[in-house]
Amino acid sequence: MRILAVNPGSTSTKISVFENEGEVWDLKLSHSPEELSPFGPNIFEQYGFRRDVIVSALQEAGYPVESFDGIVGRGGLVKPIPGGTYLVDDNLLKDLKIGILGQHASNLGGPIAAELAKTASCEAFIVDPVVVDEMEPIARFTGSPLLSRRSIFHALNQKAVARKAAKELGKDYDTCNFVVIHLGGGISVGAHRKGQVVDVNNALDGDGPFTPERSGGLPVGDLAKLCFSGDYTLGDLKKMIKGQGGIVAYLGTNDMMKVEDEVEKGNEEWLAVYRAMAYQTGKETGAMATVLKGNVDAVVVSGGIAYDKKFIGWLKEMIEFIAPVIVYPGEMEMEALALGALRVLTKQEEPKAYNPE
Repeated sequence: MRILAVNPGSTSTKISVFENEGEVWDLKLSHSPEELSPFGPNIFEQYGFRRDVIVSALQEAGYPVESFDGIVGRGGLVKPIPGGTYLVDDNLLKDLKIGILGQHASNLGGPIAAELAKTASCEAFIVDPVVVDEMEPIARFTGSPLLSRRSIFHALNQKAVARKAAKELGKDYDTCNFVVIHLGGGISVGAHRKGQVVDVNNALDGDGPFTPERSGGLPVGDLAKLCFSGDYTLGDLKKMIKGQGGIVAYLGTNDMMKVEDEVEKGNEEWLAVYRAMAYQTGKETGAMATVLKGNVDAVVVSGGIAYDKKFIGWLKEMIEFIAPVIVYPGEMEMEALALGALRVLTKQEEPKAYNPE
């Protein structure tokens, strides 16, 4: 089976060709501000530009669109849905095109996959978008009926590494209990119970550990005082929570390689902040282990920061008592997309239809 995976990001488009489970070609197309400047705030204005650069790159590499058995795009900001591989149908396309839950480049993944799939006479899919929501009702309570906890996390990567860990253990994902940690620009920690992410921190702009660019959970009383201090606008506070929080706020950078270098040089201030991020991540991991009542087959760690053995060492000191720790460094987004499509194409799974409540 030859599968094309398409992953549009804010300033890049990643494309990969897989033959069965193996990646045989990949390319990251970077888009400069000058290239994107003609397009307005509606991300769909970039549709033709993104499609054309993908087709051109495939032709140059010797992979005509007609040669694919399946095409899969990154899932965008659709309505909350359970995890899985979804056929790109008219209902899904409609919500992606209008940006039903917001504007993001990933909204282009499904529409581009659908158009290319028509040329190839094959199916188009998306897999585990960031809005995957399998949280149990009890996990949604916050302490105020005005606010509810939301499921926004690195679903594509978390589900992929959980399946990988299950395979390594000789089990099926649907029979395992995992705590999965994604360590990236945001940090998400999810409780996976028999194939369902029954609880997870809001890794975009909510609770959980602080991260390279996000504040994580903040003391709410003090935050309320900041809101009414007159010193900050709503925009200022939103940036403090997402984009200019966490490591950026403390150290002025989101470059984790620089942080690692400073720590190696013996910079005590940077070490304290970096260790605190590991500490908060370990605390969140323990919380999710209690959701699973201590019945945890493994703690699975992924994401770019998982390459740092020092950070992983600090984390293991806190969490190894819970269960064996399995580390898969990196994002694995393209592999996750392709394998999601492959499971459907090889009849291991039934594709899902987009029918949000």
